[in-house]
Amino acid sequence: MFSGILNLPWWGDLLAGLVLVQITIAGVTLYLHRSQAHRALELHPVVSHFFRFWLWLTTGMITKEWAAIHRKHHAKCETEDDPHSPRIHGINKILFTGVVMYVKESHKPETMSRYGHGTPEDWVERNVYTPLNKWGVVLLAAIDLLLFGPIPGAIIYVAQIAWIPFWAAGVINGVGHYFGYRNFQTDDDSTNIVPWAAWIGGEELHNNHHAYPTSAKFSLRWYEFDLGWLYIRGLSALGLAKVRKTAPKVKLDPSKWEIDAQTLQAVIMHRYDVMTNYAKSIKRAARMEIESLRAKGNDGTALTLKKMRKWLHLDDAVVPARHRETITQVVASSPALTTTLTMKQELARLWQRSTLTTEQLVAQLKDWCERAEKSNVEPLVNFSRRLRRYA
Repeated sequence: MFSGILNLPWWGDLLAGLVLVQITIAGVTLYLHRSQAHRALELHPVVSHFFRFWLWLTTGMITKEWAAIHRKHHAKCETEDDPHSPRIHGINKILFTGVVMYVKESHKPETMSRYGHGTPEDWVERNVYTPLNKWGVVLLAAIDLLLFGPIPGAIIYVAQIAWIPFWAAGVINGVGHYFGYRNFQTDDDSTNIVPWAAWIGGEELHNNHHAYPTSAKFSLRWYEFDLGWLYIRGLSALGLAKVRKTAPKVKLDPSKWEIDAQTLQAVIMHRYDVMTNYAKSIKRAARMEIESLRAKGNDGTALTLKKMRKWLHLDDAVVPARHRETITQVVASSPALTTTLTMKQELARLWQRSTLTTEQLVAQLKDWCERAEKSNVEPLVNFSRRLRRYA
């Protein structure tokens, strides 16, 4: 039986298959995602066109469609207009039929016209990659069978064409908004699936990406690893890539106390970090309230609050409906929690009020901090003092 031009042993076929699918992942995360959709990375034309050809060959995806759908996801995240939200459609539908939802969205002209700007429109895109996008995977089948033989070639081919629909359209869009840990209290449900993001090229650090979508680097904590960033560093060293933007680092000035325009700018820039720390303050306030209730002999209320504590810092849309009434009752019975949650909403309005002047927003932030520090809620006082040091 013909064993392919390469005639590899079984482990050679396995290794070749893994390398090939990782090249496809690199094309998605570097070219489609970080470069085209978010403009965080500038790739050399040779690298850019290689990935464009490779993705045509292995996935049939069109650059404009991918960029447009992903940009719409960020703009409409966790709403009815989000092309792929587990909160709206359920985790199973996104995980197993995410690619079907992608194709459905790609057929909407309004999505393409509004969000697909700035993507390649050269001769080869107009005459080959877009109109003949289905023929790439047909050519790939012939290449795989020729190189690896009938059985290994067929297995490698199936893995190549199924890799992105499952791992990107399914796992990243599904699990990445359903399960994992969160560094930042973003407005959506995005999570980091694992801190060592190598299997899907760094895309596993999805919460970090939603906090700073225009950053070319997805790893933001010392213990996190972004394989895509390793590729970028290598390409940059060869002069084949240029990083346009990375996430700004939080800077706290211990000597700073007075709130000014720079404080306001830093707070707005790092609003997700701010809200993450505020969430910790809410949890501390709840823990202190539980201890106080137990000291007063209100063990029943303390137990109820303990069960509800993990939901207190989340928006109502995320909290299960069966818990909302209980949370409202528990919070209403605690002046400390009422103050803490009310002031959370007030703080969030700072970066939602685009019509106010800088001076007005600075005055509001000053007033917020002064009221927080007079609240006698220890976690809220400590948070306000930290907020003043943003620089």
